[in-house]
Amino acid sequence: MATGIATVMDRRALNRALLSRQLLLERATKSAADTVEHLVGMQSQAPNPPYIGLWTRLAGFHHDELATLMRDRALVRLVLMRSTIHLVSAADCLALRPVLHESLARALQGTFGRKLAGLDLAEVSALGRRLLEEEPLTLGGLGAKLAERWPDRDAFALANAVRNLEPLVQTPPRGLWGESGQAVHTTAEHWLGRPLSQDTSPDRVVLRYLAAFGPASVKDVQMWSGMTRLNEAVRRLREELVVFRDENGQELYDLPDAPRPDGADPAPVRYLPEFDNILLSHADRSRILTDEQRRQVFTRNGLIKSTILVDGFVRGLWRIEWERRSATLVVEPFAPLSRNDRTALADEGARLLEFAAAGAETTDLRFEQS
Repeated sequence: MATGIATVMDRRALNRALLSRQLLLERATKSAADTVEHLVGMQSQAPNPPYIGLWTRLAGFHHDELATLMRDRALVRLVLMRSTIHLVSAADCLALRPVLHESLARALQGTFGRKLAGLDLAEVSALGRRLLEEEPLTLGGLGAKLAERWPDRDAFALANAVRNLEPLVQTPPRGLWGESGQAVHTTAEHWLGRPLSQDTSPDRVVLRYLAAFGPASVKDVQMWSGMTRLNEAVRRLREELVVFRDENGQELYDLPDAPRPDGADPAPVRYLPEFDNILLSHADRSRILTDEQRRQVFTRNGLIKSTILVDGFVRGLWRIEWERRSATLVVEPFAPLSRNDRTALADEGARLLEFAAAGAETTDLRFEQS
């Protein structure tokens, strides 16, 4: 199938394909569980962003739908792609974690290699697993217990060795809207009562990535996943795929039947939460934001700010400011907006406040120029 001269897709065509697959051209009627699986998980360093991410993608989404799925262990939070916390289905937890094991072990060495040098990491992870299945623990609590066995080692590094080498899920109430609590961990197998998959091939993961983020290059898939050397997997899959090129001549792979709307199609304004994967999942992110905008959205300490989309592209930031029982949505465009765009953002912002600040006695919206 992947033969002949590849069609060129410009920036707007790639943008509309991405928005369509990310359910941002129109709100979908899918369930939260099906949506999280379709997106191959949602980045979830902070507890609340997945709620906003689902609200902006789904019609009629309510907080309780996601909270119930987490309490019922249908969805879980754990370290996966890019060695970051993701919210995924139980099935994806068990399927993705073995595929990503090598990349997570490599990330561990990159961050804590010196502090863990000379240790039998299999022994560390085995003890950590046993401790966490006896009693769910915070990383601090786990590190303290591991340091009893290795008192001359850094407790935080020991805990992170277990975090990256074992599939550790964070148990509720962590991740529930409106509830607080430290991140407490146990193993996925203990929490879900099922074993991990034995399949470590990346092929199916590549196909699922394309369904949610394509068309994409091999570098894009590697950026999203944290895995390396995926050229071989794409070569195996090539006959199942169609091939395009971007405006720079880069080969982009895609599923034959995936949606690729016209770049001229309209796109509604959208409010994206912190850490939304749509901003993090390509090596070339020009289909959604510019390099200059990236410097305004991505902070030096690793935070990814909440953003607004106008005509499908990042055009500014947003935040909710609280003063006692009053909530104000502050919209900070990067450049002046048209009257129609401001009106659309105000209307959508009012709906966002109803969802994200439901407990406020009064609400307001303010535009600020950067």
